[in-house]
Amino acid sequence: MATRAELVEATSSRYAGAPKVQKQRILDEFVAVTGYHRKHAMRLLRAGITKKATARPERRLYDEATRAALIVIWEASDRICGKRLQPGLGPMIEAMERHGHLELEGDVRERLLEMSASTIDRVLREVI
Repeated sequence: MATRAELVEATSSRYAGAPKVQKQRILDEFVAVTGYHRKHAMRLLRAGITKKATARPERRLYDEATRAALIVIWEASDRICGKRLQPGLGPMIEAMERHGHLELEGDVRERLLEMSASTIDRVLREVI
């Protein structure tokens, strides 16, 4: 048996070009095969299957240098969550640079200081 996504792809083209009476029959068959609720099946067949959006590298604001610096600071702060790490980033960066544990360029420092707590959690998700 084909997956539901394959069934949606195959059936949506027939559904789009059919008159109302045929649409009802196609919808009845589709609901019987997939087990979807009728209204959900109608929406799927009208829209078809859309691919999930993927992160586009050209839209990322935080490069690998920013990510690496954030990981160093995060490790030094005993891996606290982004919500608690974000308010202390400024003093932490200053202290780590003063003691020679971290050397940051100006743009990397600005990006780290502008980073929100939820973005910190997203960037660190791959490390955890």
